[in-house]
Amino acid sequence: MEWVERLNQSINYIEEHLTDEIDYEQLGRIACCSAYHYQRMFTYMAGITLAEYIRRRKMSLAAVDLQGGNERIIDIAEKYGYRSPTAFNRAFQSFHGIAPSSVKNEGVSVKSFSPIVFSIAVKGATEMDYRIETKEAFRIIGVSAPLDREIENNFMVVPQMWQKAVENGTIQKLAGMMDTPTVGLLGVSVCNDAEQWKYFIAVSSTKTSDEFEEYTVPASTWAIFSGTGTNKSIQELEQRIITEWLPASGYEYGNAPDIELYLNPDPQNAQFEVWIPVTKKQE
Repeated sequence: MEWVERLNQSINYIEEHLTDEIDYEQLGRIACCSAYHYQRMFTYMAGITLAEYIRRRKMSLAAVDLQGGNERIIDIAEKYGYRSPTAFNRAFQSFHGIAPSSVKNEGVSVKSFSPIVFSIAVKGATEMDYRIETKEAFRIIGVSAPLDREIENNFMVVPQMWQKAVENGTIQKLAGMMDTPTVGLLGVSVCNDAEQWKYFIAVSSTKTSDEFEEYTVPASTWAIFSGTGTNKSIQELEQRIITEWLPASGYEYGNAPDIELYLNPDPQNAQFEVWIPVTKKQE
């Protein structure tokens, strides 16, 4: 329950700062993980991204302000962090379906979006195969792309990277450079709070090439889950790990990259592993 309590404490932080700048790294600290892992957990558990949740809460409160007071629209826009009235109008209309200027009209309906409360839900029992492994640091080489600190802005980045890597021959070149025990194509999300977030398509290798970037995955303990299927299948597995396994596992997120290991990269019949960095919860 401690894990869920931390998430609810983070919701309290959001509520207290809806008229300020919300610090994603502080949300991660409250939940004892990185800002990246916090956003992943939030998205899988809430069903919407963190950024969208915050937008909905702001627009819900902005409607109340417009209905009950004499504040100008431009002042309410600034109150909720919108420097441009146009951006505020667009966000308000997207959520409520009407312009802010129409709210005071008699009979106009607006939407209410209440704060989320997290809880553990008991679902139908379905097996999940996993193992816990502690691994030494290992070197990877490949191609990378920067990731935005708001993960919803990255939804198109990674699929486009894979498509380009297939089309330009990068995957075939990398496959020929694997020479260390972690055999398979790797999708590595390097998203700690200390450096630029990056996503790598890579392989584990001791070889060098001017064509590829290198990175050392730090030593860590990993919870490793196996799966098969399509790209959608790996996303479903990741969601189950976060919502079903992690809360009751006795582990919490560690300070290392998330890794997807593709043993058979066929997009329609993939064999893969999902590696989640973990540490034992302190008693």
